[in-house]
Amino acid sequence: MITALSLALLAGCGGDGTNPFQEDPEEPTEDGGDGGDGGTGDGFDLGGGGTPPGIDGPSGSVTSQLVRYEERNDNGGGYAEEFAYDSDTDTFTVDNLAFDGDNTYERGTAVASLGPNSTYAVYEADVTVPDGLNGDPVSQIQNYRAIVGISGNSVSGEPRTSFAIVRTGGYVQYGFGGFVYERRGGAVIPTTGQGTFEGDYAGVRIFDGRGGMEYVEGDMEMRIDFEDPNATNGVAGSITNRVGYDPDGNLVTLGNDGEAGELPLPDIRWVLDGEGNMSADGEMTGEVFSTYVDPDGNEVQYEDGNYYAILAGDATDGTDGGEVVGVLVVESDDPRFDGVTAQETGGFILSR
Repeated sequence: MITALSLALLAGCGGDGTNPFQEDPEEPTEDGGDGGDGGTGDGFDLGGGGTPPGIDGPSGSVTSQLVRYEERNDNGGGYAEEFAYDSDTDTFTVDNLAFDGDNTYERGTAVASLGPNSTYAVYEADVTVPDGLNGDPVSQIQNYRAIVGISGNSVSGEPRTSFAIVRTGGYVQYGFGGFVYERRGGAVIPTTGQGTFEGDYAGVRIFDGRGGMEYVEGDMEMRIDFEDPNATNGVAGSITNRVGYDPDGNLVTLGNDGEAGELPLPDIRWVLDGEGNMSADGEMTGEVFSTYVDPDGNEVQYEDGNYYAILAGDATDGTDGGEVVGVLVVESDDPRFDGVTAQETGGFILSR
């Protein structure tokens, strides 16, 4: 069902779901700052900490748990709440999204996992629910999907890092959804040297101007300079070898000729901020972009957006090495269609 979307801009949301997306009330937190649009705003101080612009959640410290949500925005993002995963039934639940079934998402059928190494799980909402009086099927907004990543490392019996992304292709605009990413425990950040963190990337593409959705996956690398810039740390990275799938798991035709129905999925590259990209708490944010060359030989400025990430674990310990969890959001004009914009939201857990 394709439904016109009416959006309302409300205050930022939080969440109080259960394992592994749960704030620990025993861990100290401080009041977070206000978010903003792009860059490092008033709520995110590289030297101190805080919450990155466009992200919601209480700030903490380098030794504490950090839980981050998509801030509510006028594109429909940030409405998903109370993310939870049940390992006994392999189901995922989320609240506050109308017509996404009974809030419980089952493991995907056509696409059950994403990532070049099938690292992340895919869950899908029911397409009908029974009428509460007569049991007749009530159609839902279809293509509600969740991508969930859970670290194999643990802190006090809980996953050290995790992320979840919920999006839908059932609107002619981006539709309602949200994401969460989390670090349990703190981080030990080196003061010298550099490190490379690698792993799978997986995301979902939705559209403004038409309905439908696509999956995407690729290889991701993040590099951290723990020594420079002097006051903070520099972060660089890339996502390479991206491929796309439709909701049934069929490969999307890739290429740089949009008029021929080809989808460009070039490498996504990081913008290195001269002031640094990591706070003292181990949070990272910055801009990303991509370009490609069209059939006429013109370089096209294609995707742009931001990444949001957290360092976890002991990055000074050779047996640990630490890990990075986060989410990336980019937008682009889809060259296959007139007047259609695409939004890609992807998640990652990277290790050394």
